[in-house]
Amino acid sequence: MSDFGFLGTHRTWEDWCGMLLGALIVASPWFPIQDQPVTGHETMILNAVAVGLVVFGISQLEYVALQRWQEVTTILVGLWLIASPYVIGYSGEGFLRIYHTSLGAVVVLLGVLQLWQDWDLNDQDMLRHGQ
Repeated sequence: MSDFGFLGTHRTWEDWCGMLLGALIVASPWFPIQDQPVTGHETMILNAVAVGLVVFGISQLEYVALQRWQEVTTILVGLWLIASPYVIGYSGEGFLRIYHTSLGAVVVLLGVLQLWQDWDLNDQDMLRHGQ
């Protein structure tokens, strides 16, 4: 699987994209196209910051020392970000629901791609990632 074209190998740019996604998720409550101000939504802000920091941190760990649990965690966190507007109760907030659903979908797709790329690698091959 590792020689299957451009997307067949886990590359470091994917980890950098994950870090960028984490930063975007942290900043998402303050994006300029909001319908309403985010004041009074402390749970939503805390959720976005926590999820963004987890995505950013896991992507940094993947860049340094790649392991499969990181990719599975990335997928689960992305799924939480998709579900969080409905679970926490800010699904009527318009653009923020769209932001979190879209960013969560991209996080899930990136995690699935990385897991697919690393599925057949042994632990030694995963440790050589980024070198």
